Amino acid sequence: MKERLQNIKDEALKAIEAADMPEKLNDVRVKFLGKKGELTAVLKGMKDVAPEDRPKVGQMVNETRAAIEAVLEENKEKMEKAIRAEKLKKEVIDVTLPAKKNCVGHRHPNTIALEEVERVFTGMGYEVVEGPEIEYDEYNFRKLNIPDGHPAKDEQDTFYINKNIVLRTQTSPVQARIMEQGKLPICILSPGRVFRSDEVDATHSPSFHQIEGLIIDKNISFADLKGTLEVFAKELFGEDTKTKFRPHHFPFTEPSAEMDVSCFKCGGKGCRFCKGSGWIEILGCGMVHPHVLEMCGIDPEEYTGFAFGVGLERIALLKYEIDDMRLLYENDIRFLKQF
Repeated sequence: MKERLQNIKDEALKAIEAADMPEKLNDVRVKFLGKKGELTAVLKGMKDVAPEDRPKVGQMVNETRAAIEAVLEENKEKMEKAIRAEKLKKEVIDVTLPAKKNCVGHRHPNTIALEEVERVFTGMGYEVVEGPEIEYDEYNFRKLNIPDGHPAKDEQDTFYINKNIVLRTQTSPVQARIMEQGKLPICILSPGRVFRSDEVDATHSPSFHQIEGLIIDKNISFADLKGTLEVFAKELFGEDTKTKFRPHHFPFTEPSAEMDVSCFKCGGKGCRFCKGSGWIEILGCGMVHPHVLEMCGIDPEEYTGFAFGVGLERIALLKYEIDDMRLLYENDIRFLKQF
């Protein structure tokens, strides 16, 4: 794998060196760093890497990506300077004309937050997987220990296409589909769009995004869950971040907990941002319910696991101190320019 990554890096650097215009540099970026690029293909192949080697491989992939991006940016700047200098030689500037302002786009705050979360977990050996947004009721509810008539089904009121097909209310169905395949151990992160019949306000939307994680292996304990989420919180909000777990109930995990992080604005002393408590609720988690394992064909006597789920918008709102979720979707250029 190390040799493969080195070959990808060498090939990318040669392609960057050979590029003689910004468009070709962009082609190189897409080829090696895009969604269907070679580095992404390596991440998708993490399932074939031994679990103990995944953190090291994830780190090597991140280092390779960073090296390629650095050289790309450096060459892009040099190229733009050369093009600008050439234009200045050829063009006569009329200083009385009004200036032209170019608006350059950039990543949406949701995308920035998602890439940050994916970076943290791929560095710990997780594989990013996706699933269908239009889902069977069987996977969205029953496979997750939420049978017909269960109160949790009312809490997750969703949009039905027919009796058996819904717009998914969470990305947990992806976990059920992966568990059904029976390829153990499992170590995945499943981000994606979800839907619930909510009124639009400052903290709710009928369409939003979730990021869920799942590990299934032998001898997995709640201590592993706590350690993983503590690393995640420190990477995302800073080394001084503390975590607190409160008992909760989720149908598909037992025991279950809500995780709070110490307020990164006041350091836990209490402020307006954390409503004086010093803590901010961030995600739900727990040990995978034995019945869920059984329904997905996994022996709960031999295997255990943990799962967690966090709203992507919640991460973005907290990280960038945004007080209204609607701002993320209104496409107000004055708001988006701040990121």
